Amino acid sequence: MISFYNDYNELAHPQILEDLMKLQDQINVGYGNDQHVLNAIEYVKKHIGRNDVDVHFIHGGTITNVIGLKTMLQSYEGVISCDTGHIIGHENGAIEAVGHQIVQVPNVNGKLTVENIKKALEAHSKEYSVKLKVVYISNATEFGTVYKKHELEAIHNFCKENDLYIYMDGARMATAMSSDYNDMTLNDIAKYCDVFTIGGTKNGMLMGEALVITNPEFSKGIRRTIKQRGALLAKGYLLGIQFETMFKENLYFELSDTAIEMAKYLRDKLNEMGIRLAFEQESNLVFPILSEDLAHDLASDFMFEIMDKVAENSRITRFVTRYSTTKEDIDALARKIEDFSRKRS
Repeated sequence: MISFYNDYNELAHPQILEDLMKLQDQINVGYGNDQHVLNAIEYVKKHIGRNDVDVHFIHGGTITNVIGLKTMLQSYEGVISCDTGHIIGHENGAIEAVGHQIVQVPNVNGKLTVENIKKALEAHSKEYSVKLKVVYISNATEFGTVYKKHELEAIHNFCKENDLYIYMDGARMATAMSSDYNDMTLNDIAKYCDVFTIGGTKNGMLMGEALVITNPEFSKGIRRTIKQRGALLAKGYLLGIQFETMFKENLYFELSDTAIEMAKYLRDKLNEMGIRLAFEQESNLVFPILSEDLAHDLASDFMFEIMDKVAENSRITRFVTRYSTTKEDIDALARKIEDFSRKRS
């Protein structure tokens, strides 16, 4: 079975596993105070182009979002997110569970806009309303779309004018940065966001997210917060080694470059067969609209997600490419679609 289901359903890139095996007999101090973590922090800072950021490695995306957002909020403050934000439908109320309301606004192509942030503030302006303080965005979005620099800058400027902070969930930061639609660097992200994450779980690592704090206000007691939430790993060097491998040179973006190239190849194949996409392909998420019969036929040989119904017999589907996706995988999918079409013609 060929998988297009997600970008974290395999163990890890071989270089990660090789480096872990090389160091299996090495003794390291715990809780992220080892040399591998320290090296990885410096490598990440080098890629960002700033030495004044605070970097911490955490094992998973949900707990990273909880810690990052919790650190930015007072008990009576809440978060603005578009209705497709990852923290809305994919994290089982994790933010609400630590006491913070998320106010949802309509997405525009998967993105949050200044206009909708403004509407949320106006709707929650009373003293008895939750005080909205943090704007949550993800890059790439759940639709695979990528924020342009002018969009993020506009949100940043509005937030500065209205005493708001910006948190960017970068679980798929790698493919966002590798996208042909991207016109930002990590340095730009650091300039416009108070806190952001750089995801490794969805880009070839066993596990791991980098929490990057650019606003020093949120570094106060951060390691204690990480520990309190059960996320300060005793074997922190397991994360350090992986980020060290990814960022010592450029492996992190080499992998996402491949994922993007495969997404474009898949997009082109689908276009050739006259299959329409629900959203324009910008990152490594591709959303073809397929008949239900075709989708169920493909599911016998391929793993992918069947999503919303858009017509009586049509569904949006989601195909995800990754560093290990090959043209042969996509060609096999195309042949299966063509065989189905021939049988029905």
